[in-house]
Amino acid sequence: MLLGVIQEQHAERCRLFAQWQGFDWPILHDAADLLELTAVPVTTAIDEFGIVRGVGLSPERFEAEFLSKSFADDAPPAPPPLTARANPAQLAETARRSGAARDWRSLGDQLITWGGPTHIDECVDAYSKAVEIDPKDGSARFRLGVALRMRFDSDHRRADDFQAAAESWTSSLSLDPNHYIRRRRIEQYGPRLTKPYPFYDWVDQARREVAARGERPIELAVEPYGSEIAAPSRALAKSRPLEIDRDPEGKIARDRDELVTIEVAVVPARIRPGGAARVHLILRPNRSKGAHWNNESTPIRLFIDPAGCVDVSATTLEAPQPNIAESDEERRFDFEVQLAADASGTIDLPAHVLFNACESTGGRCLYLRKDLRIRLVVE
Repeated sequence: MLLGVIQEQHAERCRLFAQWQGFDWPILHDAADLLELTAVPVTTAIDEFGIVRGVGLSPERFEAEFLSKSFADDAPPAPPPLTARANPAQLAETARRSGAARDWRSLGDQLITWGGPTHIDECVDAYSKAVEIDPKDGSARFRLGVALRMRFDSDHRRADDFQAAAESWTSSLSLDPNHYIRRRRIEQYGPRLTKPYPFYDWVDQARREVAARGERPIELAVEPYGSEIAAPSRALAKSRPLEIDRDPEGKIARDRDELVTIEVAVVPARIRPGGAARVHLILRPNRSKGAHWNNESTPIRLFIDPAGCVDVSATTLEAPQPNIAESDEERRFDFEVQLAADASGTIDLPAHVLFNACESTGGRCLYLRKDLRIRLVVE
C-alpha cells in the first residue's frame, strides 16, 4: 500500500493536483509539519505489522531492503487497541497546570488537526502561549503561522492575521535557516527574486484537463494569485506606470467613515539589506456598514511612492472589477520591493488608494481616497 503526506497550507490544492494526475492512493495533509520534517521528499518503509523498516531509502534500497523481503518471522505481538482521540479540554487543563510550552504545543497540534474553523482561535492561543514560554521553539512558531493563515482564510479572520503569520514563519526560519518546509512556506507568498519555481501556475491547466475528461475539478477554498503563481525572476521586474490621475494635490475626500478596510502583509516579515519582499494589500468593503464597490465607474487604483532606498516593481496598479454594477468581494494588490544594500532600520513606504464605494443599498456612491504607510522592517 502507498500512502502520501503533503506539507501544504491548503489541502484542496493537493486534492486538485492528485485528481489531475490520477493519483489513486490516499494522501494525508500535514500543513503544520507535525512530522517535523526539515526536507522533502522522505520515503518511509512500514511493514504490515506497523514497524518502520527504513527512512529515506533510495529507490534501489527500497526495493532490495523492503519490497523484496518478508518480515513474517519478525512479527511483533498484536498491538493494543486504538484509544480515543485526545480530549482538547483535558490537554488544555494539563497545559494550564504545567505551564510547559510542550503541553501548549500539544494542545495546538490537537486543535489544528481535528478542531476545524470553529476552534481556530483556541489553536492560535495555544501556539501563542507555547511561543511565549519558549521563544526558541521553531516548530511552535511555524505552526502558529500556519494557524494564523488558516484563520485569515476563514470567516473568523482578524486584522493583521496574514502579517502575523508571515512574522511567525520568518522567525521560525531564522531559528533554523536550513529548514526546507519553513523556507518554502515563505517563498510561496514571497518575492520573485527568491522563488525557486512558480508554485501554482498549473492550476488552470489542471482544471481544463480534468473538465475535458468529463470530471468536475476539485474546488479550491482559496484561489492562488499573485506571488503564488508568479515565475522566478533574477531582477526586480518592473511594470510601466499607468498614465492616470494620482490626486497629487490630495483634493479627493478621505474615507473617514471606514467604508473600506485595508490589510497589509509583507513577506518575509523582515528584509535583509539589498533583499526583496512581496507586499500584499487586501481591500474589503465594510459589510457592517452595508458598503460595497461601485463598478460603474473607474477601477480601484493603488499609487506607491518609493523612498530613496526602496525600489518597487510598480508605482501604479489597477484592480480588475466584475461586469456588474455593484459587488462586495475583496480586492487585492501585490507588488515587490527591493532594498538598497545600505538600507537599515524601519522604512515607511507611502501609498494611497483611490476607489468608488457606496455607503449602503440605495445609499450615496462616493469617490474616495485612503492613505497608508507600508512598514518595511530591515534586519
